[in-house]
Amino acid sequence: MYTRRIFPVKGVIKWTRRSIFLFIILATVPVILFDIVGLKWLHVPWLPLGVLGTAVAFLISFKNNASYDRLWEARKIWGGIVNASRSWTIQVKDFITNDHAQKELFKTELHNIHRELVHRHVAWLTALRYQLRKDKPWEMHLKNTKSNKEFREAHYLVCEDTIPIEEAIQPYISQEEYNELFAKGNQASQILGIQSRRLRELKQEGYIEDFRHMEMENMLVEFYTLQGKSERIKNFPYPRQYATINYIFVWLFILMLPFGVMEGFESIGKNIIQDLEIHQSRTSWGHLIQEFIAKHFVWFSIPFSALLSWVFHTMEAIGENTENPFEGGPNDVPITDLSRGIEIDIRQLIDDTDIPEPYEWKNDIVM
Repeated sequence: MYTRRIFPVKGVIKWTRRSIFLFIILATVPVILFDIVGLKWLHVPWLPLGVLGTAVAFLISFKNNASYDRLWEARKIWGGIVNASRSWTIQVKDFITNDHAQKELFKTELHNIHRELVHRHVAWLTALRYQLRKDKPWEMHLKNTKSNKEFREAHYLVCEDTIPIEEAIQPYISQEEYNELFAKGNQASQILGIQSRRLRELKQEGYIEDFRHMEMENMLVEFYTLQGKSERIKNFPYPRQYATINYIFVWLFILMLPFGVMEGFESIGKNIIQDLEIHQSRTSWGHLIQEFIAKHFVWFSIPFSALLSWVFHTMEAIGENTENPFEGGPNDVPITDLSRGIEIDIRQLIDDTDIPEPYEWKNDIVM
């Protein structure tokens, strides 16, 4: 998802349009009180506000760096799954042979064993991505916000939300394994356990010799390690004390910002008036219009305040929406597409049939 996404400026503005309207309102109310009602004392010195803005910028930067680290670590983990899956398939194809077999199998029978192990690995990929797509309490508030929910419904679809895990896994394993799998928790771990048991059976029958069996078991251990790393990111959220305090400070800065910029814009208007008195005739229409604009120049602080508020709030929202890289957001790790890509690669390696097509993009978003 992350590296294959087109997310133009228009999309950002659409995603944050409700916030933009709110920032315009928050910037307009102080100007009305200042310029129309005449509460000229209603302003905040820029120096302390600038210090607060600097502190908020550092906090946002810290959060975004930490969120990006979580995202990039998740992508590296799934890069490892891609590489390890190909290595596993090569081992299945070349290590399981008749060389030391007690009873030699036909070529088609060996191919069926290869196909069984590869399909079971696809089942592990499927179970893992479904477990990583499960909703966590700290993720739900992001999914249920109006902007995120609206963007998700309009632009892309996560197949894990529409296809049950039982239906997705069933084509890759036997009915006996299916019953065993869903009688226990953590289906991904159970599938790797079944793989290990099957390798032991093949070793006892002589289709895998000791050294090759050890190498394949080590590969299963690697899959357990990669699964555990993924679960660590999924099950441990970005520390909420940092996220909550950061959110409060950003909004504190946004609420105070209009009161800090009004006096500066009013000073600009006064300078314009002084310049007009020196260089232009007071009777010309152009002078009167410019003088009117200069007297009410404080109104230009509204778009300036809204723009700054939008920048700070959007950067905070980006960090908030990046910290959970498996929840199925538009910029998360595309584990569904990666799983399908792995499946296509490894099934082609064993000359399998009925290989599925890659998932299609929807609005340039791939899951």
